[in-house]
This record gives sequence, structure tokens and C-alpha cells, in this order.
Amino acid sequence: MTSTPPPTTLELSGPPALAPLLTRGALLSPLKRPRPGAAHPRARLALPGLTADPGRLAAYERVCGFPTGADVLPVTYPHVLGFPLAMRLMSARDFPLPLLGLVHTSIRITRHRATPSAGAYDLTVHVDGLVPHRRGTEAAVITALRSGGEPVWESRSTYLARHRVPAGRPGDPAVPAGAPREATPLPALAEWRLAGDLGRRYGAASGDRNPIHLYPFTARLFGFPRALAHGMWTVARCLAAHGAPDAAEIRADFRKPVLLPGTVTYGARDGRFELRGPGDRVHLTGEVRPA
Repeated sequence: MTSTPPPTTLELSGPPALAPLLTRGALLSPLKRPRPGAAHPRARLALPGLTADPGRLAAYERVCGFPTGADVLPVTYPHVLGFPLAMRLMSARDFPLPLLGLVHTSIRITRHRATPSAGAYDLTVHVDGLVPHRRGTEAAVITALRSGGEPVWESRSTYLARHRVPAGRPGDPAVPAGAPREATPLPALAEWRLAGDLGRRYGAASGDRNPIHLYPFTARLFGFPRALAHGMWTVARCLAAHGAPDAAEIRADFRKPVLLPGTVTYGARDGRFELRGPGDRVHLTGEVRPA
């Protein structure tokens, strides 16, 4: 009986540049044949002593609606810090899912305590494995921050590669286990009008310049009528309005894309939040609980 070897740790001297990774991932995408049993990268990327750039952090806070100049990082910002490392893994030749068309389907965040914005952190990112999904194959990416050797923040993001699946193949249900049903809207607390350049502004602040978020013509190349808002912008904007305790567990499930420009309604009650569009179209559901 063989056992899976533990991930090997590769320490980086700085965040990798995103543009070459996006280019590499795009070029390799047509060569990928996704399937749940495929091997995935076993490397754990590490970036020690990482600090947030004040200018980029302020731009992120502005575009997502967080107070600027706060002493604590927005609860979603460590995802931005880890994104270049995640992209390095997902754009690599040994990552079995095509980067083009990969859909961010959910994120689970645990913040063990407040993360000072001026603090230095040890960041790690690794791929946790592939599982079958009712619409294809899903990969999980784990991002973690440590301070003084103690874990302070971690997340689990799932990314879906859509492809034809065998009839009757088991996979995730239409509504993830534990997620609230959204037949009845939560009380509406705000209506947000989203400008057509929101994807470009968030991309500049976060580094995520996926073409589906930038311009209508680049989004149409992937089958969308207009540019889409980033999923991580939608959850960040909701959490900026909702708030979260210093020690918190957060989940968010991305349901339907938000077209730009557009109007969305933010609703919340009893720790749950959601984002809806015209006709009660559900874009995002989520929940915040004390850890």
C-alpha cells in the first residue's frame, strides 16, 4: 500500500509577477484534459516575512468599500496576498486543469485573530486536491498566514473546470451542504450600482486581471455578453458592509456572475448575507460566524 508523499516546500524570495503566469496558463490551457483522478502539484509555496504594500492596500480598501487606513487588514485581503502564489501553481504545466475558463466557486475563511495591516507574515499556498463535481472537476487551493509561528488566517478556495461528465457521476449537490436555501430573500439593506470599469479597478488593486473582468470584448471571447465583476470583489464588498469579528469563520458561495455595468441588492440577517440581481437572481450567498 502506497501513501501520498507530503508536499515539498519551495520558499520564494518575493511574489511572482502575474502577467507571465497568466500568459503561461493561457498557452497551456488547450493542452489540459481535466479529470478528478489527475495528479496535481505537490509543492507548497512559501513567502516569509511578507508585508502589505500601503498603496495597494489603500486602493483595495477603496474599491471594496472598506475604511481606508485601518490598523487591521480587511478580512479578505490575505487572499490577494496569496493570489500570485496560487496563480503560479495553477498556471504550471503539472496543474491538470486549464487556467482559462476556471471558475471560482467558493471560499471558506478562518481568521483566528486580527491581522495588523503593518504586520509581517509567513504566507503559504498549496493545492489540496481534485474532486469530481456535477459540472466537471474542482480543485481546492489552501492559503495560510502565520505570525510568530502561529496561524492567524487561512482559506480554502475551490475552482471549477467545466467539462462533460459521465451520466450519474456523483458530485457536489446544487446547493452545498450547510448552505442556506435562498428561496426567500434576506432583508435588503443596500442597492449598489456597479460601473463598467469596476473589473479594471479591482484588477489594478488586486492584480487579478483575468480578461473576463476587464472589457466587454475580452469577456465575449469567453462567451459572456459583458465584463463580469470579480467574485472576490462581491464577497469583499458584502463583508465591508456586514463586518466580521476579529476571530471569525466565513463562507461564501459564488452562484451567478454579476454583469458590468449593473445593479445588485445586498441583503443580510443573523450573520447571513447575499447579493441579488434583477428578478431575484442570486449572485452570492454567505455567512459570518464567530470562530
